[in-house]
Amino acid sequence: MTNKKFKDTLEALLKKDSRLVDENKELNLAAIRDLADKTDSKLIEILLSNDEATNKFFLKVPAPNSSGKNVLVFKQNDFKFFLDSNQIDNSYTAYENRIGLSSGGKLLKDNSDVVLNFPFKDCVLEGGQSTEEGTDEYFEYNDDKEKYEVKVTKRKEIFFNEVLAQDEIDRLYEPKAFTNIKKYTAKGEEKINSFSRDENGTITDNLIIKGNNLLALHSLKEEFTGQIKLIYIDPPYNTGNDSFKYNDNFNHSSWLTFMRNRLEVAYELLKDDSAIFIQIDHHQLGYLNVLMDEIFGIENKVQLISVKTASPAGFKTVNPGPIDVTEYILFYTKRKARFNFKKSYVPVGYNV
Repeated sequence: MTNKKFKDTLEALLKKDSRLVDENKELNLAAIRDLADKTDSKLIEILLSNDEATNKFFLKVPAPNSSGKNVLVFKQNDFKFFLDSNQIDNSYTAYENRIGLSSGGKLLKDNSDVVLNFPFKDCVLEGGQSTEEGTDEYFEYNDDKEKYEVKVTKRKEIFFNEVLAQDEIDRLYEPKAFTNIKKYTAKGEEKINSFSRDENGTITDNLIIKGNNLLALHSLKEEFTGQIKLIYIDPPYNTGNDSFKYNDNFNHSSWLTFMRNRLEVAYELLKDDSAIFIQIDHHQLGYLNVLMDEIFGIENKVQLISVKTASPAGFKTVNPGPIDVTEYILFYTKRKARFNFKKSYVPVGYNV
């Protein structure tokens, strides 16, 4: 079937759903894309009713048992790409009297849900953070020395798809046992076998956990879900040259996946009247701002705080442009209506 014939077939299929047509009986691309993002069951049922649509927009994955049946996975991106590239909504003149930025076929002014989409958004990235975790070792045969030598290369990050690699993700998220626990007191360091707890069974010790932060955060969920009052994060800035020993060479989409995985579990750990602060520089500020709006809700954003981190007078070299002397802290609450600001008054030393 040619693309033109299949386009006609698909339009006829979609018009069976009254939610997908406007008052002029034309297809509404924004509505179709929205339901595709939500993997709407009725939309899926309509597409599966046609063999050509099934073959084009669904991936057949062998079932993980001996039933012999395939599991069909909806290829959302392929479906939306076909909609866009074939002008399914016939909207060449949809905005003839209106100019502006659009998302999903609708002007941003008319769009209640604007999200940040990026490659691997439907994946989990374990993400090595330390210098050691940011590299992989392999063996290469040296013909001159007639032996294998150890080589080091940049770590190839693995993305676990949330649908296709659910078993791997479950194992990744399972609580991990903490080992080599030490307690530091005025008398020095000592080994302990258990934590101190209050009458409600909540751990009262101050904990410093060393390890992969994604694994650590999920290991804390059983004890601390909905219990944390404040989270401050100083993530890798993704500049490629940070002085911290992070794997700091993610590209934008990998970095956003890395951050989304961790911010989602951070959201679960926070109390309703809690706050989260994330410090970042200008390289990823815009991306992170939109990501936080999506996870925490734009209505829960409190402020963008500017922090002066250096003085131009301290620079001795000729700079090719404006000198970076500022970083930023994104300040969000989990439920802004329940967050209580502690008011403070500072004497100013002069009369107003």
